[in-house]
Amino acid sequence: MKKTGIVLALVAGIALEAAAAQPPLRCVIEPDRVAEIGSPVIGVVESVHVERGDIVRQGQLLAQLRAPVERASVGAAEVRAQADADVQAAVANYEFQRQKLARTEELMNKKFVSAQALDQVRAETSVAEQRLAQAREQKRVAKQELETAHAQLGLRQIRAPFAGIVADRYVSAGERVEVKPMFRLAKVDPLRVEIIAPAALYGSIRKGMAAQITPELPNAARLDTKVVLVDRIIDAASNTFRVRAELPNANAAVPSGLRCRAEMAGVAEAVVPAAAAAPRADAAPRRQQTALRMDTRIPGSTPN
Repeated sequence: MKKTGIVLALVAGIALEAAAAQPPLRCVIEPDRVAEIGSPVIGVVESVHVERGDIVRQGQLLAQLRAPVERASVGAAEVRAQADADVQAAVANYEFQRQKLARTEELMNKKFVSAQALDQVRAETSVAEQRLAQAREQKRVAKQELETAHAQLGLRQIRAPFAGIVADRYVSAGERVEVKPMFRLAKVDPLRVEIIAPAALYGSIRKGMAAQITPELPNAARLDTKVVLVDRIIDAASNTFRVRAELPNANAAVPSGLRCRAEMAGVAEAVVPAAAAAPRADAAPRRQQTALRMDTRIPGSTPN
């Protein structure tokens, strides 16, 4: 029993050394998102406001297409939306008709006017009320037209859909754009780390585990990441599966496109118990073989 305990301790130590000596996993650092930015309408580039390598924020103007007609439409719609003369005139007319109706009803009570005159004033008041409602409705329509004009002008303003880095610029001022992209934008905060793991580690890597990566750069420091996705499909050709980790990258300090090496402490801890338990399977047969040899000795014989 004492020898068996010593053997188990030695095997466990060997397993720990093997796990510690396991080479790090291969990985590559990629942008979290890459998009080809184009124009929703056909037009001619008036100006370009960014260059390759620039850091942009979400909604920032990247390029402007020529839009003289759209700007004129916005100006006309603003004038119509801000015009209050029709509404004010309708309000004044309605208030006058209300006062007139009140006086006519008072005179009607005193029998100074006929019922026909009262009906006529009531009809005029109702018409004035409808004209006021119509003027206010036209005011709302003018505001909607202004929003439509702004939207049409906005189609000719190419803006960044998310914060990131301009990876490439394909157009210059004066070029006509139709369906081809104008910019390529990459989101680099956070970065996405794609780790290639052998199939033997499947099940020991879980979502939420911590991982340390080392970019393949001179004097590069280790960076802390967290596993956010583990593929459920193993590639039969390479006998590997992919693991995705998330790497915070404020101020774009780490460039994307780098190869790296990944290490996960939890993977070694999951592999060691299986290796340490292996000797226990053959410990019992060895004891049985020893007992068998002792039982087959001839009584009274002296062991050699």
